[in-house]
Amino acid sequence: MACQKLCVALLYCEFIYLVTAFNLAYPIKLFCLPPNTTYDFLMPAGISKNTSNLNGYQETFFEARLNSSGTNYSNLLPKTTFHCCFWREEDKNCSVYADGIGGKALVSTVNSSAFEQTGANWNIQCWMKEDLKLFICYIEPLFKDSFKNYDLKAHLLYVLPHVLEESPPDPETGGFQPVACSCSAHGGWECRMSVPAARLNATLLMYLKISSAGIVFQSPLMSAQPMNIVKPDPPSGLHMEITDSGNLKIFWSSSTLLPFQLQYQVKYSENSTTSVREAYEIVSAPSLLTDGVLPGSSYEVQVRSKRLDGPGIWSDWSTPLIFTTQDVLYFPPKILTSVGSNVSFHCLYKNGNKVLSSKEVVWWMNLAEKIPESQYDVVDDHVSKVTLPNLNATRPRGKFTYDAVYCCSEQECHHRYAELYVLDVNINILCETDGYLTKMTCRWSANAIQSLVGSTLQLRYRRKGLYCPDVPTIHPTSEAKDCHMQGDGFYECVFQPIFLLSGYTMWIRVNHSLGSLDSPPTCVVPESVVKPLPPSDVKAEITVKTGLLKISWKKPIFPENTLQFQIRYGLNGKEIQWKMHEVYDANSKSASLPVPDLCAVYTAQVRCKRLDGLGYWSDWSAPAYTVVTDIKVPIRGPEIWRIINEDITKKERNVTLLWKPLMKHDSLCSVRRYVVKHNTSLNGTWSEDVGNHTKFTFQWTEQTHTITVLALNSIGASFANFNLTFSQPISKVNIVQSLNAYPLNSSCVIISWMLSVSDYNLMYFILEWKILNEDGEIKWHRIPSSVKRYYIHDHFIPIEKYQFSLYPVFMEGVGKPKIINSFTQGDIEKLRNYTGVYVIVPIIISSLTLLLGTLLILHQRMKKLFWADVPNPKNCSWAQGLNFQKSTDIL
Repeated sequence: MACQKLCVALLYCEFIYLVTAFNLAYPIKLFCLPPNTTYDFLMPAGISKNTSNLNGYQETFFEARLNSSGTNYSNLLPKTTFHCCFWREEDKNCSVYADGIGGKALVSTVNSSAFEQTGANWNIQCWMKEDLKLFICYIEPLFKDSFKNYDLKAHLLYVLPHVLEESPPDPETGGFQPVACSCSAHGGWECRMSVPAARLNATLLMYLKISSAGIVFQSPLMSAQPMNIVKPDPPSGLHMEITDSGNLKIFWSSSTLLPFQLQYQVKYSENSTTSVREAYEIVSAPSLLTDGVLPGSSYEVQVRSKRLDGPGIWSDWSTPLIFTTQDVLYFPPKILTSVGSNVSFHCLYKNGNKVLSSKEVVWWMNLAEKIPESQYDVVDDHVSKVTLPNLNATRPRGKFTYDAVYCCSEQECHHRYAELYVLDVNINILCETDGYLTKMTCRWSANAIQSLVGSTLQLRYRRKGLYCPDVPTIHPTSEAKDCHMQGDGFYECVFQPIFLLSGYTMWIRVNHSLGSLDSPPTCVVPESVVKPLPPSDVKAEITVKTGLLKISWKKPIFPENTLQFQIRYGLNGKEIQWKMHEVYDANSKSASLPVPDLCAVYTAQVRCKRLDGLGYWSDWSAPAYTVVTDIKVPIRGPEIWRIINEDITKKERNVTLLWKPLMKHDSLCSVRRYVVKHNTSLNGTWSEDVGNHTKFTFQWTEQTHTITVLALNSIGASFANFNLTFSQPISKVNIVQSLNAYPLNSSCVIISWMLSVSDYNLMYFILEWKILNEDGEIKWHRIPSSVKRYYIHDHFIPIEKYQFSLYPVFMEGVGKPKIINSFTQGDIEKLRNYTGVYVIVPIIISSLTLLLGTLLILHQRMKKLFWADVPNPKNCSWAQGLNFQKSTDIL
């Protein structure tokens, strides 16, 4: 039933009330007449119908008309009451009530056309705003000139009862609340009232009062459910674009405030050089796809919305949007793809007022390379398609980061083009699990992806089950992971907590307005990419007696897998030359390694990794250093020599022993003191501790006296020692026949000698040298007995004279020395000449080689210079067939 009436007429004071409660979900009109008016009119055919029908529902707004076209209000008495009735357009009559002596009485049922000429007329619309908070009624006089001289006031009186009674409440006693209606800029009145969210589905009762100078127009009682007369706001964000398939897509923003779905009515028109068409479409989604888009055309679109599954009011139309297509259409106009893929472009080409045939279209890449016709396809009479297979990454050209694909006619190319972006998305994602097995860190480099303006990179992953599949794939259900750029240019993401045995399939997604690209997926099991903690409590020492570098450590608690270890060690210094050693025994806790210098400081570090090869090496442990300590007794004692001072008057001979401090590799590794051991035939053997001194003087009193100097460290005394025997008879034995000294330069002198045959056991030589006639330091060297020539490296002053002495040392004692006080003059020149041969001969050979090469080059250049203009006789026509080897042929 389009209109519900409760048919109760009440006359109260000076006002006429129609107490029928009309539901505002249906279109009705309100007509009011002054008293004593006759009604003899027919319904005019020109009354407009302000309703529409959609999906079985009437348009849900309220409109009332109060006609005043034929009334002279100046003749009316104050408090004159107008008779009113509701009328539906499908009805021809309405009931009018008038004041009677005995109360309210039905005057008559009249033809509604009478109100068009005699009564007062207003347009009234009521609706609920989209925010579901504000209820609005708008009142506008149909004939504004009739009321321009009157000060009209409008009020909306309403009540929102908790329970709707059988009889509607009386307007005077029913607790109606008045709302003043404000004058709008358009010459009407707007009445606003708030509706609580909890009462949106309740029944709202109301009526309108319009008054001026005591004249009152009052509507009958009306009812409405606010939720049933919601008027949405006009759709916003209207936008149009050409899809990849060449269709025109119209889309807009959908309301997020309403608790129900909306339907949309789309009004669009197409204006092309060949036709003009207009269409209306109703859709339930906030978009519409139209086909047959044409180049060089103009499209205008408007959209309005209304509740989909119940009563409601159409919104106002949105602001018109005009979209103009270009003369050349590419669809898609831009493509984002990855290396190795195949893509296709479509084209519509309009030349003037004519759309070019698809068979006449040619395609170019960057206007530099024509695409082969074998890659063309004809879609229809006007749409041409080109396919680009197995694409390579786009190489940026200045500010252009794409390839331009042109659709052309055979004569020319339009300046518009399609853009092709090809990215290499082969990104290597590396993950590692920390040594505590609590988190997994994944890293990937952004440098591998060509920078694309407006693009974002995102790591996506999916965890499923145990371990990884044989072939990881991208799953539609995935999660995003926050990654942050690090200082080294890598993105880093942290997974915490983790499932050690689960397979994490992950990939990098490039998001862009043109679409998204995914890198090839990789799958990671956290338990297989563990980077263990480094070994702890690392120690390094040189073992006593064995003399090996021993490195010990403690394995980390996690992981529990068997581990292998790697040791690096080297001499401590600024730049350590590391040596590596592998330990594959998981139970090992130390390793002993030979080193060349037992008395140096070594540094060592240890790291570990799973023995099965999975995962990563741990970081190197903190370095451990050896401490230099004595590890063995000294290898030998020091080399010793002596200086003998004889006092003839006192008949005393004092011997001063000289020795050189032991080096670390001989002392292993330090010398705490020296001990001089004496051995004589009369007094036997005794020792004297001389501390750290390297000189010791004693008195030689016996015929034979043997001296041994021992070196002692914290472990003991040296085993191998040098002995020096002093013997009067042996000191007269002379086996050195000649001694020569040849200076090579200021830092080197060659010493050579000749020996005679001797029955004594020669052990070695002692060579002494010093500046002659000075009591300066005596320098000496021990020389093996097999050597006949020796190079002395020292600083020699050319103007000084030097004394050289060569002592043969036998087991029985020290023999008689050979002494010279100057360099050998005659042989110096021979030696210099002999040495010069080796210097001059290479110089001469090099000079000759250089000269020969120069002559060859000059010879070639002279030939080119003098014979450049001489023709080849074989190229002459008269010389064909002649043998130039025979003089007779030439003559």
